[in-house]
Amino acid sequence: MEKLIKLATTAVPLPAENIDTDQIIPARFLKSINKEGFGDNLFRDWRYNVHTNEPNPDFVLNNPKYSGEILVAGNNFGCGSSREHAAWSLTDYGFKVVVSSYFADIFRGNALNNGLLPVKVSDEFLKDLMAAITANPETEVSVDVENQSISYNGKSENFELDANKKICLMNGYDDIDFLISKKAEIEKFEQKTQKVYEQ
Repeated sequence: MEKLIKLATTAVPLPAENIDTDQIIPARFLKSINKEGFGDNLFRDWRYNVHTNEPNPDFVLNNPKYSGEILVAGNNFGCGSSREHAAWSLTDYGFKVVVSSYFADIFRGNALNNGLLPVKVSDEFLKDLMAAITANPETEVSVDVENQSISYNGKSENFELDANKKICLMNGYDDIDFLISKKAEIEKFEQKTQKVYEQ
């Protein structure tokens, strides 16, 4: 996975609430275990007309005004089924951070395991940020993983992040890489434990 330490980019506003994983990536596209290619069908039923398969000009991902590596979404993002493909589709599309005032627990875990940072902010901060990027698509949003902060237009807020997942994000580790990084400590502990048993 890519390292994520600091990110400063424009953002994409998606004010809908209760966006579930089937809306993020519809079940009919879950036929692959390869993480690549899912971005093509991210929000498929919102991005494209179901009958004509033509892009929906009213959907934000089809609006050339908005772009960036941060998705700013409404409250309760990632609810519904536990499919890890939801995180895959967001990262494959190019998003590195999703901002919301609440994330479903399973989605949050899947996101962090796949190098996607879910930034939980207050309702007020989310409302103001959504308004700012909607009004001005050039608004730059900055995310600092080390200091666990998000900022834009002089406003900032801190967010919570599990200490181990923070290490993983900043080093580009998945869970296996994280364990390997602790190999020396694990071996030292095993040697110490073995000596205790031998006494």
